[in-house]
Amino acid sequence: MELTLDCKKRTPGAKPRAMRREGLLPAALYGHDGANSVELAVDAKTFETLLRKAPSHRPKIQLNVADMPWNGEVFVQEVQTHPWKNFVYHISFFSGQE
Repeated sequence: MELTLDCKKRTPGAKPRAMRREGLLPAALYGHDGANSVELAVDAKTFETLLRKAPSHRPKIQLNVADMPWNGEVFVQEVQTHPWKNFVYHISFFSGQE
């Protein structure tokens, strides 16, 4: 099953709480460019739907970043959820390739 997620780079100074009110999730991409990371914005409903369809705990996802020349396969490294409200509030992606 091919899982694909489209996202965009987060604008500098964007506050995570304001992003969540707009239906976006703050995310980070690690490992695509050595030690550098990129801050991303992902549509919350799209990600939650994708997470439900995922066949495993750490699914492989084809990540398409609109504002970057890099697109590739990533793993969902970490999904942070609110302790008692049980909603996703941050995602970490990891790419094993450089």
